[in-house]
Amino acid sequence: MNPALPLARYRLEFEVETLLCLPAYAGSTLRGAFGGALRAIACMTKLKTCEGCPLLRTCPYATVFESPAPAAGHALQKFTQVPHPYVIEPPGWGEKAYAPGDMLAFHLVLAGRALDQLPLVLWAFVRAFRHGIGKGDGTARLTRVVHLGSAATLVLDGPEATLAPHDSAVPPAPTFAGDRLSLAIDTPLRLQKNGHPIDAADLTARDLLMALVRRIALLHEFHGPGPLPLDFSALAQAATGIESLKDLHWRDWTRYSSRQQQKMVLGGVVGRWTLAGDLTPFFPFLHLGQWLHVGKEATFGMGNYRLETPA
Repeated sequence: MNPALPLARYRLEFEVETLLCLPAYAGSTLRGAFGGALRAIACMTKLKTCEGCPLLRTCPYATVFESPAPAAGHALQKFTQVPHPYVIEPPGWGEKAYAPGDMLAFHLVLAGRALDQLPLVLWAFVRAFRHGIGKGDGTARLTRVVHLGSAATLVLDGPEATLAPHDSAVPPAPTFAGDRLSLAIDTPLRLQKNGHPIDAADLTARDLLMALVRRIALLHEFHGPGPLPLDFSALAQAATGIESLKDLHWRDWTRYSSRQQQKMVLGGVVGRWTLAGDLTPFFPFLHLGQWLHVGKEATFGMGNYRLETPA
């Protein structure tokens, strides 16, 4: 099964105008600023919340940032929202202070129909950085957007320019005929059971693979061409037979939730996770996961990994 979900990763480059300070992990900060700006631009009713809005299922803000759950029940799981069709990949770990004239860059992944909203999404980032980001509300100006496909392609040269046409197809997965793959996990991967995080010692290949399959299946169904004809029971059984060799450790970080009005400590595992066994049914999902991430809070960059072939 090869999911046919349009995907694109972009590098957004900004020239800093006033001192701009980002926390050790900036994904949540960037996501919050983006969401606020996108709602300010796209919301037509100006209601305080999206719940109960008559335009909920046609609003581009809701489609991208607060994707509503299906009106009827769903066979796969119960949820109040479906996975959102974007991922913000922030600058590398560590607090950063950008002086005027410095370049600030990060990546943005869009999936499925969210790609149709690229001009609106980029304008939301322009607005967010004009109004101020991070501690002290530092400002910056969007200078370039580069599509990172099979080759890097400049698609926007300044916020007032016209978007250049480009292909949103993900580079095809290489042929895979082995029985071992490693995930180099760069940002905290947080998988949960019964609402509680699973620590590194208790994580299984089944936890990882089925979380990835579910995420991509839901994105494919609600933001892409439609449901994938998957046998989840058979996949879960196959995932149970995959062995793990883990070199993982836990990394915590703190974010402030404006919705809950409190600081929250989040974390997950980082490091190297090697899988061994019949990975053929899972390889297309593992390949796409390098763009879509896996686990909790994927939208602001958690669960980012790269596939590597063990020596």
